[in-house]
Amino acid sequence: MTQSSLTPQVSVAEALKKGSWDIKLSAIIMGFANLANKQFVKGTLFLLSELVFLIAFVSQIIPAIGGLFTLGTQTQGMTTKTIDGIKIQVAVDGDNSMLMLIFGLASLIFCLVFAYIYWCNLKSARNLYLLKQEGQKIPSFKEDFVTLANGRFHMTLMAIPLIGVLLFTILPLIYMICLAFTNFDHNHLPPKSLFDWVGLANFGNILSGRMAGTFFPVFSWTLIWAVFATVTNFFFGIVLALLINTKGLKWKKMWRTIFVITIAVPQFISLLIMRNLLNDEGPLNALLNKIGLIHDPLPFLSDPLWAKFSIIFVNMWIGIPFTMLIATGIIMNLPSEQIEAAEIDGASKFQVFKSITFPQILLIMTPNLIQQFIGNINNFNVIYLLTGGGPTNSEYYQAGTTDLLVTWLYKLTVTAADYNLASVIGILIFTVSAIFSLLAYTRTASYKEGAAK
Repeated sequence: MTQSSLTPQVSVAEALKKGSWDIKLSAIIMGFANLANKQFVKGTLFLLSELVFLIAFVSQIIPAIGGLFTLGTQTQGMTTKTIDGIKIQVAVDGDNSMLMLIFGLASLIFCLVFAYIYWCNLKSARNLYLLKQEGQKIPSFKEDFVTLANGRFHMTLMAIPLIGVLLFTILPLIYMICLAFTNFDHNHLPPKSLFDWVGLANFGNILSGRMAGTFFPVFSWTLIWAVFATVTNFFFGIVLALLINTKGLKWKKMWRTIFVITIAVPQFISLLIMRNLLNDEGPLNALLNKIGLIHDPLPFLSDPLWAKFSIIFVNMWIGIPFTMLIATGIIMNLPSEQIEAAEIDGASKFQVFKSITFPQILLIMTPNLIQQFIGNINNFNVIYLLTGGGPTNSEYYQAGTTDLLVTWLYKLTVTAADYNLASVIGILIFTVSAIFSLLAYTRTASYKEGAAK
């Protein structure tokens, strides 16, 4: 649509106040100004939007939003009715708290979408007011449509993905967050039972109540695991890259290929093979026993401490080649003049690594290190496929000794059906990850260099 040169200086409220009667009526009857100025298609679309919203608001949205507050009042059950003098048991359909929560949230989002359309209607009325004030031609629907295919084509392309994000990302995310404030657990499973709002009770239960005895040990191990998994892969990946790129080393391509094979093999296959290999009755214990090194099987996965060390070592086997490849690319592109000048000045290999090689690698790989740390906090595959969170711990609720927060969350949903607690865990994981990522990244040299440009 043709924009007036005065558009930024005139507010919608001012246009409605000073405009003609058709402009004023647009605040009540959507599209009225467009229809009055012969923009029939645009005005009809606005008017239909209002009619659809009003019908939906009365018939669907009001009950849905009411259900969002109550989450249901009628439980499913049986009642006795007398028919022709005979008493019979009749099933009574109850409310479904889960559906009422979803429909209530969807109704709120629908209202927000309508509010945006209503605002577009008011902006359209303002533009008409300004065009008439300046004596400009009022564009037809065809001319407006052309702007959507030309000047505003980027907005047209973004419309469908935005709707998809709204329906399949934002709505489920809000739904998950809302569950953290309900008692939706194994004792309140719809449609048989109703669940209700409980405020911050679940957070209190996790942080200082009955679940604190499980949460804090699992949270501590999650952080320990993330630190060791990230640091070991980073350090040994760099060491391996330096060894492979050592001057005079023969068959460099062969060595790189050998280590990259672990990347080519799907991770879940490697983990399942390692799980069988490290089993108490597995091939490794059988071999050690056969050659007389042990008499009792080593508890690689059945002892809490052994299991944690085993997980870290297996993760090194899987993760080091990735770091090696990245570090190799960086090392091969380092300025050789700096290294040669340092060697001529008498610097040792360690001094060259400390002052030239490592700082350059760290500068480039810091964002990747942050990503790896967050990825390890949420590393479901390694823990679940290798130990399943075990060995079991009777003091924990639905968690084993090697469970991370993310695997505990999985067990709370799939095994225990405690969706409220799982939702709290999900929120806490996101909070920790987001805070760490923001604080760590904004303090990196790569970020400061980018901000200075």
